[in-house]
Amino acid sequence: MHWVYLLIAIVAEVIATSALKASAEFTRLIPSVVVVAGYLTAFYFLSLTLRTLPVAIVYAMWSGIGIALIALVGWLFLKQSLDAAALIGIGMIVSGVLVLNVFSKTVAH
Repeated sequence: MHWVYLLIAIVAEVIATSALKASAEFTRLIPSVVVVAGYLTAFYFLSLTLRTLPVAIVYAMWSGIGIALIALVGWLFLKQSLDAAALIGIGMIVSGVLVLNVFSKTVAH
C-alpha cells in the first residue's frame, strides 16, 4: 500500500502546485482551496508512506517525480518551454529515482 500512498501524495502535490499560479497569490478562492487541499492531501499520504519506507528514499522519489510531472504540466498546459539543459536535468532526476528504485537495498519492494 505504501506505493499507492506515495503515488497519491505525488499526484496531490502536482495538482496543488499546478493550481498555485492560478490562485493569484491566494486572491482567487477556488484555486486557493485546491492548493490547500492538495498540499494537505499530499503531506497526509506522504506521512503514511513514511511508516514503511525510509524518509530519504520517499523524499527523493516524491520530489523527483513531482519535478518531472510539474515540468510536464507547465509545458502542456501553461505553454512554458524547456530548453535542452532543463530536459537533461529532469532526465537526470528521473534516472536517479529509477536507480534508487531498482538498485537500492533500502527500498522495500
